Amino acid sequence: MPASRGFSDTFGDALLSANVPVPEGVVGPDGQPAPKRFNVYRNNVVVSLCEAMAATYPAIQNLVGEEYFTALAREFVTQHPPTSAVMLWYGGDFPSFIDAFPPLADYPYLGDVARLEWSWLVSYHSADAAPLDPAVLGSLPTEELPEARFQAHPATQLLSSLWPIHTLVEANRFSVGSNKPVDMASGEAVLVTRPDVDVALTALRAGGDVFFKALLDGEALGSAASMALEANEGFDLSENLADALKTGAFAALM
Repeated sequence: MPASRGFSDTFGDALLSANVPVPEGVVGPDGQPAPKRFNVYRNNVVVSLCEAMAATYPAIQNLVGEEYFTALAREFVTQHPPTSAVMLWYGGDFPSFIDAFPPLADYPYLGDVARLEWSWLVSYHSADAAPLDPAVLGSLPTEELPEARFQAHPATQLLSSLWPIHTLVEANRFSVGSNKPVDMASGEAVLVTRPDVDVALTALRAGGDVFFKALLDGEALGSAASMALEANEGFDLSENLADALKTGAFAALM
């Protein structure tokens, strides 16, 4: 086969689209053109990529149905071919693709559900680190607490949505068949952490989204609490700080 860059581009285009003819130079063991062999290979590649997408986004697959998801994944694959040999990270553009996909315009929550699933994957494969020991915070003099700043655990992420993404992912990924009611008019903020082996998704309390975003942005504890209380009068510092320590969202004090 020709080894030019032009051939590689043509081969790649044909591999992901059935509408592109088999590239010249693709031959079988007998040296003759082998369109059937190529078509089998092409189908296996696309199917494998779609299966990888389904493994990353099981909640989306459950929400739209397996058949529709396969068609959706095929459309994504043809428009967003892999750019790395590491298939683990394939599909990061899928949430934005869903947002812009016209047939799904009536389901605007799907993009954020996909973002939470992608965050789960990123958190799962993030670097290991020991979570902050609560005793370290407890050892600070009372007058120094408001100035305490926190170093995020490598696996920690924060997502805020107009939609109940925590409830939707829980019901369609971790508790399939539970038939738990979902209030689609209620937005949720989710803290994604992995203090040990397992990823944890924590729905935040009132004001928790503002509080954790401020801490993750490097704000001092007192400042973050003030910002959260200003945004939501129901904010409770003790409860949210307990969530931070229990979930392992932070690795150390700075």
